[in-house]
Amino acid sequence: MNAILILLASAMLAEPAPRVLTSFESPADVAALKAHGTRLKAVTDRATDGRQALEVTFLEAEYASVQMVAASPWDFSGLGALAVDITNPGSEPLKAGIRVDDDPRADGARYCVQGEVTVGPGQTLAVALPLVPPVDPMTYGLRGLPPIDKGLHALRPFTTHRLELSHVVAWQVFLHRPKPPAVLILDHVRVVPWKLSLDGIVDAYGQYAGDDWPGKVHSAEEFARRRAAEEADLKAHPQLPDRDRFGGWTGAPPRKATGFFRTEKVNGTWWLITPDGHLFFSAGMDCVNFGDPTMTTGRENMFAWLPAKDDPLARHAGRAGFVIRGPVRSGETFNFLTCNLQRKYGNDYGKEFHAVTLARLRSWGFNTIANWSDQQLYRNGQVPYVATVHISGDHEYVSGGDDYWGQMHDPFDPRFRAHAARAIRPVAEKVKADPWCVGWFVDNELSWGGWGDDAKRAGLALGTLAKPGTSPAKKALLEHFKSRYASIAALNAAWGTSLAGWEALQEPFKPAGPLSAGMKADLIGFVKVFARKYFEVVREEIRKADPDHLYLGCRFAWHTPEAVAAANEVADVVSFNIYQPRLDPEKYPAIRLVDKPCIIGEFHFGALDRGMFHAGLVAAADQRARADMYVDYLRSVADHPNFVGCHWFQYVDQPLTGRYFDGENYNIGFISVTDTPYPEMVEAARKVHAEIYPRRAKTTGK
Repeated sequence: MNAILILLASAMLAEPAPRVLTSFESPADVAALKAHGTRLKAVTDRATDGRQALEVTFLEAEYASVQMVAASPWDFSGLGALAVDITNPGSEPLKAGIRVDDDPRADGARYCVQGEVTVGPGQTLAVALPLVPPVDPMTYGLRGLPPIDKGLHALRPFTTHRLELSHVVAWQVFLHRPKPPAVLILDHVRVVPWKLSLDGIVDAYGQYAGDDWPGKVHSAEEFARRRAAEEADLKAHPQLPDRDRFGGWTGAPPRKATGFFRTEKVNGTWWLITPDGHLFFSAGMDCVNFGDPTMTTGRENMFAWLPAKDDPLARHAGRAGFVIRGPVRSGETFNFLTCNLQRKYGNDYGKEFHAVTLARLRSWGFNTIANWSDQQLYRNGQVPYVATVHISGDHEYVSGGDDYWGQMHDPFDPRFRAHAARAIRPVAEKVKADPWCVGWFVDNELSWGGWGDDAKRAGLALGTLAKPGTSPAKKALLEHFKSRYASIAALNAAWGTSLAGWEALQEPFKPAGPLSAGMKADLIGFVKVFARKYFEVVREEIRKADPDHLYLGCRFAWHTPEAVAAANEVADVVSFNIYQPRLDPEKYPAIRLVDKPCIIGEFHFGALDRGMFHAGLVAAADQRARADMYVDYLRSVADHPNFVGCHWFQYVDQPLTGRYFDGENYNIGFISVTDTPYPEMVEAARKVHAEIYPRRAKTTGK
């Protein structure tokens, strides 16, 4: 009897079996679905091993989706995640959302759990969305999660609702503003136990402990062997041929040499020109540094090993009392990369790492140490570099409407000029008169507003209107309007308003209803005035401190036509961060506003086949596909007559458990946390960098 009771108790405690909701094997399975801005078709696809699956074509819509609604609420008690197999048969990555509702009133914000996944071209992923969000944000402070089972990729939900598991009413897969043709193939939708454990997921070298892959380090003895093998490789592959000392092209007739980098349009194509007078296309590497530490406080269980604070390996890697205090979390951090560098190069690892990095960049065909890089590499005399500056201070700021990294500087505030000078001055002392400095990036991904939508395009003007009359930007806005209209009556006639006097605009003001044509034109016009003032102040302060180097702009992510036009008028080079599979001018109409050289400050691709949990902003199916996408991206940039370069973000993978301040843990490096180069990326870089100069001269030099 006791044995029977034990068996019954064990059965009651056993993990519930996964529950299949649909595999699209019958016409009735497909007929039961709801299509919103999509076309549905049953298909047999090789990615599904010959089984029937669902092909979903997403049409142009704000949110295009395929949805399954329960005839009566499902009871998922004891189960914890919705899983689905997703195949992307197309040639570009697609970011798909997955949503589960526990109430018919769910609207994307209430009564639902959501997550998203980027599926690379030709990739099939099995993904699982937890139905109950993690309780402890400190524990789950990373963008990508480890697999919850072999081959089942866990998604991090970005909603906080706790589903009523006994009353689930619907699930859906959706795309936000898809660009047709956007096709995904779905199969095997099921509910599975949520059994993710983060205990010991990181090994002693900062790698994922739950899997193996080519290039993984298994013992400290491997570092010496890898170092010797790479030294031989770098010796066999020095700098590419037909290059001057700066990495410019000696295969074309020289131009005027000025001793510093400059720009010139040659036969209709913009180029950078090296200090020695040769054509230069900037193939750059961002974040050439020691990487970011990851937070350990409160997450010690994630790490199979952390050194004691008196361990020599901890001395420069964070365990010796390095404490981060910030608005999100506070505590100790640890940097596995620097720990591995100590193992590989010894206590003088910083000097050795810089030396091998410079050799790598030249060998791989990179000719620019780009943004966010270690300032110790300034004036290195081997690889050109850019100067990086960020302006901060207690000057006034203005909301652009979507202030992802914070509100926009108020360039009319005299303190902004003072703070710009304060930020630029110490960097200028390091780079002034150095011919190896290409130029200056100042600020990054500022809140300029958005393209297309009237409110977004006028965002900075609307944000200025909402300020009190003491705001420097508000004073400039009123002066601008008064210069256009002789009286408030004239402004009222143009705007369709009935303001009693100019003093009505002194107070915080918000337009009632949609913008009239006249108001929209004036607000958007002020955005141009605002942007031009920003660029003029920055350029003037750069010129005061360093008259010899180029102003490379602000690295647009969000932008308006007016901001881009102002940059075109003031900066030497207009910079964009473009996270796309390739440079497609049709997707960036702002480029048509620019008759200046342009440069891409950031792009990358990532994959999930080498122990990392997140593919970054643009996903690839695997490392080979990631390398192929790098080649294609470089070619697309080189083929455009305005673009004089592009810079990869970033040199090293982000920490497996997330960088300390925002949890990003992307596979976006040319090297891993163990200082191991990805061979596919190295091969691709050498290949495309070797062809870039003759290709650009042939395809754009007409």
